[in-house]
Amino acid sequence: MTDIRKTNDDPVSQFWDVLDDVHAGMLGIEGSGQHLQPMAPMADPEARSIWFFTRNDSDLVRALGAASRAHFVLIGEDHDYHACVAGDLVRNLDPVKRDEFWNPMIGAWFEGKDDPDLTMLQLRLSDGVVWASASNPVRFGWEMVKANLTDEQPDIGVRKHVQFG
Repeated sequence: MTDIRKTNDDPVSQFWDVLDDVHAGMLGIEGSGQHLQPMAPMADPEARSIWFFTRNDSDLVRALGAASRAHFVLIGEDHDYHACVAGDLVRNLDPVKRDEFWNPMIGAWFEGKDDPDLTMLQLRLSDGVVWASASNPVRFGWEMVKANLTDEQPDIGVRKHVQFG
């Protein structure tokens, strides 16, 4: 369950916590004309980056330009946290990061760490927006009833703009 107080007080830290529990999100390049596609994120909070393993011939790699801005969208596992973050997306086959993030799931897609078709993308985060909502059904119901009786907007969550650096 998402802690709405943490969304207000420390949304960047909360983002990294939620990202660690997410197995996939949607990644896309602005202006590429492509739809966002599912990708497995590898969190690197110290570098304010998200890393992705992909193939050299993937749509994302082919769409990369000199300065590609991309968005990554994630939904928390309890569906009470949503985020859309953005930054520069670059191709970066850093062997240290490759070794750090390599796991059997990634290995299933490639012929080892030295597969010539393997590359990595680094999303250097600049900003984003997060939404956290109350997942308690009693509170949700109460807020809906109260809103209908008072014509006030229901208070079931928070929206917060975040800066990563």
